[in-house]
Amino acid sequence: MRYGQFCPIAKATEILGERWTTLIVRELLMGARRFGELQRGLGSISPALLAQRLRALEAHGLVVRRRGSGARQAEYFPTEACQALLPVLIAIGEWGMLWARETILDADLDVDLLLLFLERSIQTDQLPGRETLIRFRFTDLVDQQDFWLLVTGERVELCVVDPGRDVNVYLQSTLRTMHDVFMGDRGQRSAIEAGDLIVEGDPALVRNLGRWLKPSVFAGSPRKALAEGVA
Repeated sequence: MRYGQFCPIAKATEILGERWTTLIVRELLMGARRFGELQRGLGSISPALLAQRLRALEAHGLVVRRRGSGARQAEYFPTEACQALLPVLIAIGEWGMLWARETILDADLDVDLLLLFLERSIQTDQLPGRETLIRFRFTDLVDQQDFWLLVTGERVELCVVDPGRDVNVYLQSTLRTMHDVFMGDRGQRSAIEAGDLIVEGDPALVRNLGRWLKPSVFAGSPRKALAEGVA
């Protein structure tokens, strides 16, 4: 894509304006390194298109592709130019919270993406002991309601099948409630007091929920009041 203009906005858009590219940069900056990890954060992108976008980012100097000795899969690392986009993405996200939030519909609520964001939000240094099992139940889902995050040291692993360990803390809500709490549209405490979010388990973990389960980086972003009846 070329605009044929010397404007730096045009030149930047020639690199970043293709569909999915900005979200690929988001995933790279959030720590995704392998092809499968990138796919998980992007959802419906096809493998062929993801590979194409990664090659384009590599050609523009935003990504470095490396395969370690004996490694079966390549890893993708953001360059300095890519890392410099972090405040740009934060600004876009804050703009979205202020001016595009009314376009978030129930159909946009993706449990897989929410769980990925929750997984990344776990503050492992705030969890006592070597292992913690967190169980999430989304009461409005049909095919599968229960998911587990197994925290071992600094590693957080999503389990879609009961890992067979004792659950240390249990959270139950609808998908919308968990989204609203994570994004900062509702406070954890107010959702618990209203009975929309149930948190049970080890008293220390329940009491310190806000310390080890951090909200989105956009939770404190300015936002307009939504019109009644708009998600």
